[in-house]
Amino acid sequence: MCIIFLKFDPRPASKNAYRLILAANRDEFYNRPSKAADFWGTNSEILSGLDLEYGKEGGSWLGISKRGKLAAITNYMEGHPNPNAQGRGFLVSNYLMDKDVDSYSYLKKISAEGHLYNGFNLITAEFKLYFLKKYSLFCPFL
Repeated sequence: MCIIFLKFDPRPASKNAYRLILAANRDEFYNRPSKAADFWGTNSEILSGLDLEYGKEGGSWLGISKRGKLAAITNYMEGHPNPNAQGRGFLVSNYLMDKDVDSYSYLKKISAEGHLYNGFNLITAEFKLYFLKKYSLFCPFL
């Protein structure tokens, strides 16, 4: 079973508290090949794990970009899944890679294409990110 744990607190009680805690498992098929979370090769803007299964390689289940885009997906088992359906992990990867689409527009587009995939729940979000890297402040905006 796929699970996503999400806690968001825009005004944490202390300055040491986290504003966002997010965790997700990949899926129930433990033998399915995958790459651990890392920045994508030449695309050092996106951080996620990657599916390595034949025909689905490049899909993901949870990822974030330095531009502040976040996506996570869970599947749900249907009585008769379509073996020829598109890989759901591409819903995450495609959102993170598309620099021009906002969360709402992407979900609206996917709602019209949902029949191409087996069952899923998709979360997308956009944040402003601030983080310190080598003592210089990096501040990308959407």
